[in-house]
Amino acid sequence: MSKTILAIDIGSTKVCAVIAEVDQENKITVTGQGIARSQGVKKGVITNIELAAKSIRKALTDARRIAGNNISVATISISNAYARSLNSTGVVNIPHKDVSVKEIKRVMDTALYNANIPNEYEVIHVLPYNFKVDDQDFIEDPYGMNASRLEADVNIIMTQKSALSNLKKAVRSAGLEIEGIVLNSYASAIAVMGEDERELGVAVIDMGGQTSNLIVHIGNSVRYNDFLAVGSNHITNDLSMALHTPLQVAEKVKIRHGNLLESSGETIELPVIGDEENRNTISLEIVHSVILARVEEALMILAKSLDKSALREQVGAGIVLTGGMTKLKGMRELAQAIFQGMPVRIGTPKELEGMFEDLKDPTFSTVVGLLLYQAGGHTPYEIDYSKNLLHHKETTTEPGLRDLDLASSSSRRAPEERREGEAAKSFALLEEFNEEPRKKRAEGKSKEENFSFDDLPKPEGEGGGFFNKFVNWAKQLF
Repeated sequence: MSKTILAIDIGSTKVCAVIAEVDQENKITVTGQGIARSQGVKKGVITNIELAAKSIRKALTDARRIAGNNISVATISISNAYARSLNSTGVVNIPHKDVSVKEIKRVMDTALYNANIPNEYEVIHVLPYNFKVDDQDFIEDPYGMNASRLEADVNIIMTQKSALSNLKKAVRSAGLEIEGIVLNSYASAIAVMGEDERELGVAVIDMGGQTSNLIVHIGNSVRYNDFLAVGSNHITNDLSMALHTPLQVAEKVKIRHGNLLESSGETIELPVIGDEENRNTISLEIVHSVILARVEEALMILAKSLDKSALREQVGAGIVLTGGMTKLKGMRELAQAIFQGMPVRIGTPKELEGMFEDLKDPTFSTVVGLLLYQAGGHTPYEIDYSKNLLHHKETTTEPGLRDLDLASSSSRRAPEERREGEAAKSFALLEEFNEEPRKKRAEGKSKEENFSFDDLPKPEGEGGGFFNKFVNWAKQLF
Protein backbone atom coordinates (compact mmCIF):
# COMPACT_ATOMS: atom_id res chain seq x y z
CA MET A 1 0.00 0.00 0.00
CA SER A 2 1.48 3.34 -1.04
CA LYS A 3 1.68 6.41 1.15
CA THR A 4 1.40 10.06 0.10
CA ILE A 5 4.09 12.38 1.42
CA LEU A 6 4.62 16.14 1.25
CA ALA A 7 7.98 17.91 1.53
CA ILE A 8 8.38 21.68 1.84
CA ASP A 9 11.71 23.47 1.60
CA ILE A 10 11.40 26.97 3.07
CA GLY A 11 14.39 28.85 1.69
CA SER A 12 15.48 32.47 1.64
CA THR A 13 14.80 32.92 -2.08
CA LYS A 14 12.15 30.29 -2.85
CA VAL A 15 9.62 27.96 -1.22
CA CYS A 16 9.27 24.58 -2.89
CA ALA A 17 6.51 22.06 -2.13
CA VAL A 18 6.61 18.53 -3.61
CA ILE A 19 4.00 15.78 -3.26
CA ALA A 20 4.98 12.16 -3.93
CA GLU A 21 3.81 8.57 -3.50
CA VAL A 22 5.99 6.00 -1.71
CA ASP A 23 5.27 2.29 -2.26
CA GLN A 24 6.15 -0.67 -0.04
CA GLU A 25 9.57 -1.00 -1.69
CA ASN A 26 10.43 2.63 -0.79
CA LYS A 27 10.16 3.71 -4.42
CA ILE A 28 9.26 7.40 -4.68
CA THR A 29 7.08 8.75 -7.48
CA VAL A 30 6.70 12.52 -7.67
CA THR A 31 3.12 13.58 -8.44
CA GLY A 32 3.09 17.34 -7.93
CA GLN A 33 5.28 20.34 -7.28
CA GLY A 34 4.87 24.03 -6.55
CA ILE A 35 7.46 26.80 -6.41
CA ALA A 36 6.90 30.31 -5.03
CA ARG A 37 9.15 33.29 -4.44
CA SER A 38 10.07 33.39 -0.79
CA GLN A 39 8.77 36.27 1.31
CA GLY A 40 9.22 36.95 5.00
CA VAL A 41 12.47 34.94 5.13
CA LYS A 42 15.94 36.52 5.17
CA LYS A 43 19.23 34.65 5.52
CA GLY A 44 17.31 31.58 6.66
CA VAL A 45 15.43 33.43 9.42
CA ILE A 46 11.65 34.03 9.48
CA THR A 47 11.19 37.81 9.56
CA ASN A 48 7.46 38.00 8.76
CA ILE A 49 5.17 35.08 9.65
CA GLU A 50 2.26 36.28 7.53
CA LEU A 51 4.31 36.75 4.35
CA ALA A 52 6.13 33.44 4.89
CA ALA A 53 2.77 31.65 5.28
CA LYS A 54 1.55 33.28 2.06
CA SER A 55 4.56 31.91 0.12
CA ILE A 56 4.10 28.44 1.59
CA ARG A 57 0.39 28.49 0.74
CA LYS A 58 1.06 29.47 -2.88
CA ALA A 59 3.63 26.71 -3.43
CA LEU A 60 1.36 24.19 -1.70
CA THR A 61 -1.69 25.16 -3.80
CA ASP A 62 0.23 24.60 -7.04
CA ALA A 63 1.55 21.23 -5.87
CA ARG A 64 -1.91 20.07 -4.76
CA ARG A 65 -3.47 21.10 -8.06
CA ILE A 66 -0.92 19.16 -10.11
CA ALA A 67 -1.03 16.08 -7.86
CA GLY A 68 -4.81 16.14 -7.36
CA ASN A 69 -4.28 15.53 -3.67
CA ASN A 70 -5.18 17.74 -0.68
CA ILE A 71 -2.56 16.33 1.70
CA SER A 72 -2.18 18.55 4.76
CA VAL A 73 0.69 16.92 6.69
CA ALA A 74 4.23 17.92 5.74
CA THR A 75 7.89 17.39 6.53
CA ILE A 76 9.66 20.74 6.43
CA SER A 77 13.23 22.00 6.37
CA ILE A 78 14.77 24.32 8.93
CA SER A 79 17.75 26.55 8.25
CA ASN A 80 21.21 26.00 9.70
CA ALA A 81 20.98 29.64 10.80
CA TYR A 82 19.02 28.42 13.82
CA ALA A 83 21.07 25.31 14.52
CA ARG A 84 23.82 24.26 16.88
CA SER A 85 25.25 20.84 17.59
CA LEU A 86 27.07 19.08 20.41
CA ASN A 87 28.35 15.58 21.14
CA SER A 88 27.32 13.35 24.02
CA THR A 89 27.76 9.77 25.23
CA GLY A 90 25.37 7.27 26.79
CA VAL A 91 25.97 3.89 28.47
CA VAL A 92 23.39 1.22 29.43
CA ASN A 93 23.47 -2.36 30.71
CA ILE A 94 21.80 -5.08 28.63
CA PRO A 95 19.77 -7.27 31.03
CA HIS A 96 18.84 -9.95 28.48
CA LYS A 97 22.28 -9.98 26.83
CA ASP A 98 20.85 -9.35 23.34
CA VAL A 99 20.82 -5.83 21.89
CA SER A 100 17.34 -4.97 20.61
CA VAL A 101 15.88 -1.77 19.17
CA LYS A 102 14.63 -0.98 22.68
CA GLU A 103 18.19 -1.03 24.06
CA ILE A 104 19.45 1.12 21.17
CA LYS A 105 16.80 3.74 21.88
CA ARG A 106 17.56 3.55 25.59
CA VAL A 107 21.27 4.24 25.10
CA MET A 108 20.50 7.14 22.73
CA ASP A 109 18.00 8.57 25.24
CA THR A 110 20.68 8.29 27.92
CA ALA A 111 23.16 10.18 25.75
CA LEU A 112 20.52 12.88 25.18
CA TYR A 113 19.81 13.03 28.93
CA ASN A 114 23.55 13.42 29.65
CA ALA A 115 23.89 16.33 27.20
CA ASN A 116 23.85 19.89 28.46
CA ILE A 117 21.04 21.29 26.27
CA PRO A 118 20.53 25.06 26.78
CA ASN A 119 17.03 26.03 27.89
CA GLU A 120 16.44 28.18 24.81
CA TYR A 121 17.16 25.29 22.42
CA GLU A 122 15.11 22.31 21.25
CA VAL A 123 16.50 19.05 19.85
CA ILE A 124 15.60 18.11 16.27
CA HIS A 125 18.06 15.24 15.55
CA VAL A 126 19.99 12.77 17.71
CA LEU A 127 22.41 10.95 15.39
CA PRO A 128 24.67 8.16 16.71
CA TYR A 129 28.08 8.02 15.01
CA ASN A 130 29.73 5.30 17.09
CA PHE A 131 28.52 2.28 19.06
CA LYS A 132 30.59 0.30 21.54
CA VAL A 133 29.56 -3.20 22.62
CA ASP A 134 31.38 -4.29 25.80
CA ASP A 135 35.03 -3.61 24.88
CA GLN A 136 34.52 -3.62 21.11
CA ASP A 137 34.64 -0.14 19.59
CA PHE A 138 33.47 1.18 16.17
CA ILE A 139 30.50 -1.18 15.88
CA GLU A 140 28.48 -0.28 12.77
CA ASP A 141 25.21 -1.80 13.96
CA PRO A 142 24.83 -3.36 17.43
CA TYR A 143 21.37 -4.78 16.70
CA GLY A 144 21.11 -8.49 17.59
CA MET A 145 24.58 -8.66 19.17
CA ASN A 146 25.20 -10.45 22.44
CA ALA A 147 26.43 -7.97 25.02
CA SER A 148 26.21 -6.94 28.65
CA ARG A 149 26.97 -3.25 28.05
CA LEU A 150 26.15 -0.86 25.21
CA GLU A 151 27.68 2.58 24.67
CA ALA A 152 26.80 5.21 22.04
CA ASP A 153 28.42 8.47 20.93
CA VAL A 154 25.84 10.80 19.41
CA ASN A 155 25.76 14.14 17.60
CA ILE A 156 22.81 16.21 18.86
CA ILE A 157 21.49 18.89 16.50
CA MET A 158 19.32 21.51 18.18
CA THR A 159 17.68 24.74 17.18
CA GLN A 160 16.46 27.90 18.91
CA LYS A 161 12.97 27.45 20.39
CA SER A 162 11.83 30.93 19.35
CA ALA A 163 12.95 30.47 15.74
CA LEU A 164 11.38 27.01 15.61
CA SER A 165 8.13 28.38 17.03
CA ASN A 166 8.01 31.10 14.35
CA LEU A 167 8.59 28.51 11.62
CA LYS A 168 5.79 26.33 13.00
CA LYS A 169 3.42 29.29 13.11
CA ALA A 170 4.15 30.14 9.48
CA VAL A 171 3.54 26.54 8.37
CA ARG A 172 0.35 26.16 10.40
CA SER A 173 -0.92 29.51 9.14
CA ALA A 174 -0.67 27.97 5.67
CA GLY A 175 -3.11 25.23 6.81
CA LEU A 176 -0.57 22.45 7.39
CA GLU A 177 0.31 20.08 10.20
CA ILE A 178 3.99 19.25 10.76
CA GLU A 179 5.01 15.60 10.59
CA GLY A 180 8.76 16.13 10.72
CA ILE A 181 11.44 18.83 10.81
CA VAL A 182 14.79 18.23 9.12
CA LEU A 183 17.92 20.38 9.03
CA ASN A 184 18.16 21.61 5.44
CA SER A 185 21.87 20.76 4.99
CA TYR A 186 21.16 17.22 6.28
CA ALA A 187 18.39 16.86 3.69
CA SER A 188 20.66 18.20 0.92
CA ALA A 189 23.35 15.70 1.90
CA ILE A 190 20.86 12.81 1.68
CA ALA A 191 19.92 13.95 -1.84
CA VAL A 192 23.44 14.22 -3.29
CA MET A 193 25.63 11.71 -1.41
CA GLY A 194 26.58 8.41 -3.02
CA GLU A 195 27.08 5.18 -1.07
CA ASP A 196 30.87 5.33 -1.45
CA GLU A 197 30.90 8.90 -0.19
CA ARG A 198 28.86 7.92 2.86
CA GLU A 199 31.36 5.17 3.60
CA LEU A 200 34.53 7.20 3.01
CA GLY A 201 33.34 10.45 4.61
CA VAL A 202 32.23 13.54 2.73
CA ALA A 203 31.66 17.25 3.29
CA VAL A 204 28.53 18.63 1.58
CA ILE A 205 28.28 22.38 0.99
CA ASP A 206 24.86 23.74 -0.01
CA MET A 207 25.30 27.24 -1.46
CA GLY A 208 21.89 28.86 -1.78
CA GLY A 209 20.48 32.31 -2.41
CA GLN A 210 21.30 33.95 0.92
CA THR A 211 23.03 31.20 2.91
CA SER A 212 25.74 28.56 2.59
CA ASN A 213 25.61 25.43 4.77
CA LEU A 214 28.37 22.94 5.51
CA ILE A 215 27.77 19.42 6.80
CA VAL A 216 30.32 16.64 7.39
CA HIS A 217 28.99 13.09 7.04
CA ILE A 218 31.31 10.29 8.19
CA GLY A 219 30.38 6.61 8.40
CA ASN A 220 26.74 6.35 9.37
CA SER A 221 26.07 9.84 10.64
CA VAL A 222 26.37 13.60 10.50
CA ARG A 223 29.36 14.67 12.58
CA TYR A 224 29.51 18.45 12.08
CA ASN A 225 27.45 21.28 10.64
CA ASP A 226 28.04 25.01 10.15
CA PHE A 227 26.35 28.02 8.59
CA LEU A 228 27.46 31.07 6.60
CA ALA A 229 25.07 33.93 5.83
CA VAL A 230 26.43 34.41 2.29
CA GLY A 231 24.79 33.22 -0.93
CA SER A 232 24.36 34.02 -4.60
CA ASN A 233 22.12 37.02 -3.83
CA HIS A 234 25.14 38.72 -2.27
CA ILE A 235 26.90 38.50 -5.63
CA THR A 236 23.90 40.20 -7.22
CA ASN A 237 24.01 42.97 -4.60
CA ASP A 238 27.76 43.44 -5.10
CA LEU A 239 27.32 43.71 -8.87
CA SER A 240 24.45 46.16 -8.49
CA MET A 241 26.57 48.46 -6.32
CA ALA A 242 29.77 48.09 -8.34
CA LEU A 243 28.08 48.63 -11.72
CA HIS A 244 25.44 51.16 -10.49
CA THR A 245 22.72 49.12 -12.16
CA PRO A 246 19.33 47.81 -10.92
CA LEU A 247 19.22 44.47 -9.05
CA GLN A 248 17.23 42.73 -11.81
CA VAL A 249 19.85 43.72 -14.38
CA ALA A 250 22.70 42.68 -12.07
CA GLU A 251 21.08 39.24 -11.66
CA LYS A 252 20.93 38.79 -15.45
CA VAL A 253 24.58 39.87 -15.77
CA LYS A 254 25.58 37.31 -13.13
CA ILE A 255 23.75 34.47 -14.88
CA ARG A 256 24.85 35.39 -18.41
CA HIS A 257 28.43 36.55 -17.84
CA GLY A 258 29.41 35.01 -14.51
CA ASN A 259 32.70 33.17 -15.03
CA LEU A 260 35.19 32.28 -12.30
CA LEU A 261 37.77 30.79 -14.67
CA GLU A 262 38.68 33.64 -16.96
CA SER A 263 37.92 37.29 -17.53
CA SER A 264 36.99 38.93 -20.81
CA GLY A 265 37.99 42.29 -22.25
CA GLU A 266 34.56 42.77 -23.80
CA THR A 267 32.23 45.54 -22.72
CA ILE A 268 28.48 45.69 -22.18
CA GLU A 269 26.02 48.55 -21.78
CA LEU A 270 23.88 48.60 -18.68
CA PRO A 271 21.11 50.93 -17.46
CA VAL A 272 21.85 53.20 -14.53
CA ILE A 273 19.91 53.03 -11.26
CA GLY A 274 17.18 55.70 -11.34
CA ASP A 275 18.01 56.80 -14.90
CA GLU A 276 16.26 54.85 -17.65
CA GLU A 277 17.57 57.02 -20.49
CA ASN A 278 21.33 56.83 -19.93
CA ARG A 279 23.54 53.72 -19.99
CA ASN A 280 26.99 52.91 -18.68
CA THR A 281 29.60 50.97 -20.62
CA ILE A 282 31.03 48.28 -18.33
CA SER A 283 33.99 45.96 -18.88
CA LEU A 284 33.38 42.27 -18.19
CA GLU A 285 36.68 42.25 -16.29
CA ILE A 286 34.94 44.18 -13.51
CA VAL A 287 32.10 41.65 -13.49
CA HIS A 288 34.63 38.82 -13.21
CA SER A 289 36.52 40.52 -10.36
CA VAL A 290 33.39 41.23 -8.31
CA ILE A 291 32.02 37.68 -8.61
CA LEU A 292 35.39 36.04 -7.96
CA ALA A 293 36.02 38.12 -4.84
CA ARG A 294 32.69 37.21 -3.24
CA VAL A 295 32.79 33.47 -4.08
CA GLU A 296 36.43 33.11 -3.06
CA GLU A 297 35.72 34.76 0.28
CA ALA A 298 32.77 32.44 0.98
CA LEU A 299 34.71 29.28 0.08
CA MET A 300 37.70 30.31 2.19
CA ILE A 301 35.48 30.84 5.25
CA LEU A 302 33.90 27.40 4.68
CA ALA A 303 37.37 25.82 4.31
CA LYS A 304 38.38 27.31 7.68
CA SER A 305 35.18 25.94 9.19
CA LEU A 306 36.05 22.46 7.91
CA ASP A 307 39.51 22.75 9.46
CA LYS A 308 37.90 23.85 12.74
CA SER A 309 35.79 20.67 12.79
CA ALA A 310 39.02 18.60 13.15
CA LEU A 311 37.43 16.07 10.77
CA ARG A 312 39.18 17.06 7.55
CA GLU A 313 41.48 14.02 7.64
CA GLN A 314 38.44 11.72 7.82
CA VAL A 315 36.75 13.22 4.75
CA GLY A 316 38.08 10.67 2.27
CA ALA A 317 35.58 11.36 -0.55
CA GLY A 318 36.22 15.11 -0.59
CA ILE A 319 33.73 17.92 -1.15
CA VAL A 320 30.30 17.87 -2.79
CA LEU A 321 28.97 21.29 -3.81
CA THR A 322 25.26 21.78 -4.39
CA GLY A 323 22.73 24.62 -4.43
CA GLY A 324 22.00 27.38 -6.96
CA MET A 325 25.34 29.16 -6.54
CA THR A 326 27.22 26.14 -7.89
CA LYS A 327 25.87 26.86 -11.39
CA LEU A 328 28.49 29.60 -11.82
CA LYS A 329 31.04 28.55 -14.42
CA GLY A 330 34.33 27.50 -12.85
CA MET A 331 32.91 26.88 -9.35
CA ARG A 332 34.37 23.37 -9.08
CA GLU A 333 37.84 24.46 -10.21
CA LEU A 334 37.92 27.38 -7.76
CA ALA A 335 36.77 25.18 -4.88
CA GLN A 336 39.42 22.59 -5.74
CA ALA A 337 42.10 25.29 -5.51
CA ILE A 338 40.82 26.47 -2.10
CA PHE A 339 40.20 23.01 -0.58
CA GLN A 340 43.73 21.91 -1.42
CA GLY A 341 44.28 18.19 -1.87
CA MET A 342 40.56 17.34 -1.75
CA PRO A 343 38.48 16.18 -4.71
CA VAL A 344 35.47 18.38 -5.49
CA ARG A 345 32.34 17.64 -7.51
CA ILE A 346 29.04 19.39 -8.22
CA GLY A 347 26.18 17.35 -6.74
CA THR A 348 22.72 17.10 -8.28
CA PRO A 349 19.82 15.44 -6.45
CA LYS A 350 19.10 11.74 -6.98
CA GLU A 351 16.63 11.20 -9.79
CA LEU A 352 13.16 10.01 -8.76
CA GLU A 353 10.32 8.48 -10.75
CA GLY A 354 8.08 11.16 -12.31
CA MET A 355 10.54 13.88 -11.35
CA PHE A 356 9.91 17.25 -12.99
CA GLU A 357 12.83 18.67 -14.97
CA ASP A 358 13.12 21.60 -12.55
CA LEU A 359 13.81 19.30 -9.60
CA LYS A 360 16.92 17.84 -11.25
CA ASP A 361 18.70 21.15 -10.66
CA PRO A 362 21.14 21.52 -7.68
CA THR A 363 18.84 24.30 -6.44
CA PHE A 364 16.29 21.66 -5.34
CA SER A 365 18.60 19.29 -3.46
CA THR A 366 16.98 20.07 -0.10
CA VAL A 367 13.39 19.31 -1.11
CA VAL A 368 14.42 16.05 -2.83
CA GLY A 369 16.37 15.14 0.31
CA LEU A 370 13.23 15.68 2.40
CA LEU A 371 11.36 13.16 0.23
CA LEU A 372 14.18 10.63 0.57
CA TYR A 373 14.29 11.21 4.34
CA GLN A 374 10.59 10.34 4.63
CA ALA A 375 11.14 7.19 2.57
CA GLY A 376 13.82 5.93 4.98
CA GLY A 377 16.93 7.70 3.67
CA HIS A 378 17.91 8.86 7.15
CA THR A 379 20.76 7.40 9.21
CA PRO A 380 20.34 3.75 10.36
CA TYR A 381 19.23 4.97 13.79
CA GLU A 382 17.98 8.44 14.66
CA ILE A 383 15.81 10.12 17.26
CA ASP A 384 13.79 12.68 15.34
CA TYR A 385 12.06 15.94 16.21
CA SER A 386 9.09 14.02 17.73
CA LYS A 387 11.45 11.96 19.95
CA ASN A 388 10.68 8.79 17.97
CA LEU A 389 13.43 6.36 17.02
CA LEU A 390 13.71 6.00 13.24
CA HIS A 391 15.20 2.70 12.09
CA HIS A 392 14.87 -0.04 9.47
CA LYS A 393 14.42 -3.10 11.67
CA GLU A 394 11.34 -5.27 12.05
CA THR A 395 8.16 -3.59 13.25
CA THR A 396 7.92 -3.12 16.98
CA THR A 397 5.05 -2.07 19.17
CA GLU A 398 7.31 -0.53 21.82
CA PRO A 399 6.14 3.01 22.63
CA GLY A 400 8.38 5.74 21.26
CA LEU A 401 9.75 3.50 18.49
CA ARG A 402 8.85 4.27 14.91
CA ASP A 403 9.71 2.02 11.97
CA LEU A 404 10.13 3.85 8.67
CA ASP A 405 10.61 0.66 6.67
CA LEU A 406 7.60 0.98 4.39
CA ALA A 407 7.61 -2.76 3.72
CA SER A 408 6.31 -3.14 7.29
CA SER A 409 3.22 -1.16 6.44
CA SER A 410 1.15 -2.71 9.23
CA SER A 411 3.26 -0.84 11.78
CA ARG A 412 2.17 2.48 10.31
CA ARG A 413 -1.58 1.94 10.87
CA ALA A 414 -3.45 3.88 13.49
CA PRO A 415 -3.16 2.32 17.00
CA GLU A 416 -6.93 1.71 17.20
CA GLU A 417 -6.96 -0.06 13.83
CA ARG A 418 -3.93 -2.14 14.78
CA ARG A 419 -5.48 -3.21 18.11
CA GLU A 420 -8.75 -4.17 16.39
CA GLY A 421 -6.81 -6.19 13.82
CA GLU A 422 -4.80 -8.00 16.49
CA ALA A 423 -7.96 -8.74 18.50
CA ALA A 424 -9.73 -10.14 15.43
CA LYS A 425 -6.71 -12.31 14.61
CA SER A 426 -6.53 -13.65 18.18
CA PHE A 427 -10.27 -14.40 18.20
CA ALA A 428 -9.98 -16.25 14.88
CA LEU A 429 -7.11 -18.38 16.21
CA LEU A 430 -9.09 -19.17 19.35
CA GLU A 431 -12.12 -20.20 17.29
CA GLU A 432 -9.95 -22.43 15.10
CA PHE A 433 -8.34 -23.99 18.17
CA ASN A 434 -11.72 -24.81 19.74
CA GLU A 435 -13.53 -25.88 16.56
CA GLU A 436 -12.24 -29.46 16.35
CA PRO A 437 -12.93 -30.42 20.02
CA ARG A 438 -16.43 -28.96 19.67
CA LYS A 439 -17.16 -31.17 16.67
CA LYS A 440 -15.87 -34.23 18.42
CA ARG A 441 -17.94 -33.59 21.51
CA ALA A 442 -21.05 -33.00 19.40
CA GLU A 443 -20.59 -36.28 17.60
CA GLY A 444 -19.80 -38.18 20.83
CA LYS A 445 -16.86 -39.93 19.22
CA SER A 446 -15.16 -40.87 22.48
CA LYS A 447 -16.01 -41.21 26.15
CA GLU A 448 -12.60 -39.87 26.98
CA GLU A 449 -13.45 -36.65 25.22
CA ASN A 450 -16.47 -36.22 27.56
CA PHE A 451 -14.11 -36.34 30.52
CA SER A 452 -15.35 -34.67 33.73
CA PHE A 453 -13.52 -34.16 36.99
CA ASP A 454 -16.66 -35.33 38.77
CA ASP A 455 -16.15 -38.82 37.29
CA LEU A 456 -12.89 -39.31 39.15
CA PRO A 457 -13.04 -41.76 42.11
CA LYS A 458 -13.03 -40.18 45.51
CA PRO A 459 -9.63 -40.55 47.14
CA GLU A 460 -9.50 -42.30 50.49
CA GLY A 461 -8.32 -40.74 53.66
CA GLU A 462 -9.23 -37.74 55.72
CA GLY A 463 -9.45 -34.53 53.81
CA GLY A 464 -8.78 -36.28 50.52
CA GLY A 465 -5.03 -35.62 50.62
CA PHE A 466 -3.04 -33.97 47.87
CA PHE A 467 -5.01 -35.59 45.02
CA ASN A 468 -8.34 -34.23 46.32
CA LYS A 469 -6.89 -30.75 46.64
CA PHE A 470 -5.63 -31.00 43.07
CA VAL A 471 -9.10 -32.03 41.79
CA ASN A 472 -10.79 -29.15 43.61
CA TRP A 473 -8.25 -26.74 42.24
CA ALA A 474 -8.76 -28.06 38.71
CA LYS A 475 -12.55 -27.71 39.01
CA GLN A 476 -12.17 -24.05 39.97
CA LEU A 477 -9.72 -23.50 37.18
CA PHE A 478 -11.90 -24.94 34.43
